[in-house]
Amino acid sequence: MEPEALDAHLFLPGPTPVPADVALAQALPMTDHRAPAFDSLLTVTAGRLARLFQTSGATVVLPSSGTGALEAALVNLFRPGDRVLAVVAGAFGARWADQAEAMGLAVDRLEVEWGRAVDPEAVKAHLDGHRGVLVTQNETSTGVLQDVRAVAACARDRAPEALVVVDAISGFPAVPLPMDAWGVDAAVCGSQKAFMLPPGLSFVALGPRALETARAPGGRRYYFDLRPYLDGGVPYTPAVSLYYALERALDRLEREGEAARHRRHRTLMRIVRAGARAVGLEPLSPDAEASPTVTALIPPDGVSPQAVRAAGAETGARFGGGLGPLAERVLRIGHVGHLDPLDAVAAVAAAEMALARARGGRADGRGAAAAVAVWQAAEEEARRADARAEAAV
Repeated sequence: MEPEALDAHLFLPGPTPVPADVALAQALPMTDHRAPAFDSLLTVTAGRLARLFQTSGATVVLPSSGTGALEAALVNLFRPGDRVLAVVAGAFGARWADQAEAMGLAVDRLEVEWGRAVDPEAVKAHLDGHRGVLVTQNETSTGVLQDVRAVAACARDRAPEALVVVDAISGFPAVPLPMDAWGVDAAVCGSQKAFMLPPGLSFVALGPRALETARAPGGRRYYFDLRPYLDGGVPYTPAVSLYYALERALDRLEREGEAARHRRHRTLMRIVRAGARAVGLEPLSPDAEASPTVTALIPPDGVSPQAVRAAGAETGARFGGGLGPLAERVLRIGHVGHLDPLDAVAAVAAAEMALARARGGRADGRGAAAAVAVWQAAEEEARRADARAEAAV
């Protein structure tokens, strides 16, 4: 690989930058995955993940990408022929619906305009004898955050027996998902986004109802059968080194804390959206539905997203491209995981320079200035909030 590729600044929805201590944990000596020490690591990790997902159920770590965990959720919670309602608001919602059909489920698609969030009442209106609801918490292709809490509440109201299953791969734990409190039965995540890990692990969190269903006999499942994991072991050789890294990543997540993590990602979102708008890169999604982890941006007329991305790559900045019908319309800036406001300002500055180069001009710094202004305002808001909290004690 060329050295400049290794030095690239990743402003992608994933994979995201990995902290040094997390990366170095993978260099620990290999161990026997059948030995008591690794069994202990499995047990402790499962408990920490359950607390992170805020469920009294169980969690499973799989040696796969997030797509593998999505398949695991489908084959363990449903049986061929089961009807499910899939909310399709972008490329990843569409992919999951396709996957469910490939697993033999009867899929009804609730199509939503790409770039907008689903109306939870529409979910309620479309439910009729469905065994489950599939919803993508954070649609990576459009930069839209769905109101999972409201969707789950509407689903429970209309179809109490239906399992609410959430693709949280590009959202959690950067955004809230208290499973039991919100009535979410299962959630799926990948390691390479807000978990600040290399690609290669995925997580399936099961609430009490989903846990009971997953343990039941039947279904077409083998490699992604969750029952051996739920019995406390690993049926096949796990990604041992990534477990070491996961331990360090969980340390970081717990030290920062839930409230600070959510606040940081909202700040990153605000910085990127304000800075981008200042130079003519318009967010695809409205502010009220904006994702705290990724922003899809529409370049000015006459400028292609590919040209901006190519110009950004010349400076070492890697931006994401559009997917599906958005391939020729948007570029995407990821602001998730091991990033802070300074990184978000750098992303805006790089995007500003890339856009100027794509148009044959020079950047004047207005995007970076707008980004810094938002950063300063966020810091002042945080100080006032901390002062109020301290005074209330």
